[in-house]
Amino acid sequence: MTTAPATTHTTDVRPPATRDPLFSALTGVIALVVLMQFVFAGVFLRYDGKRDDSSSWIDAHAMGAHIGTVLAVIAAVYAVVRLRARKDLLIGSVLLAVLFLVESYIGGAIRDDGKDSWTAIHIPIAFLLTAVVVWLPMRARK
Repeated sequence: MTTAPATTHTTDVRPPATRDPLFSALTGVIALVVLMQFVFAGVFLRYDGKRDDSSSWIDAHAMGAHIGTVLAVIAAVYAVVRLRARKDLLIGSVLLAVLFLVESYIGGAIRDDGKDSWTAIHIPIAFLLTAVVVWLPMRARK
């Protein structure tokens, strides 16, 4: 009597890529904060260097930066803890948090230290940050 040889199958075991509504909501709120940042900046930039005339809008922009940075760091920590299997969301979240931290630092230097020439760096980073903040919730839906 002969027995059939035992066969072993190796499969690529990955956890299913599930949608996470909390992460999607969090990144959606961050996207709204970024949108408001553009609104605030648009209002105070029309004063073209007259800081006293636009100080309340500059303060609102700074507060938005603080809120966005905190939310982006929370999203990155959440992705590290809960979404490790989704490398796209993990990397995107960490990138978003880093961009917010860099952008906030540069914005603070412009506001507090008068480094207005840094605006030439601040605005392009804002567009890159916007691209990530739009991509991330859309990617999270998949």
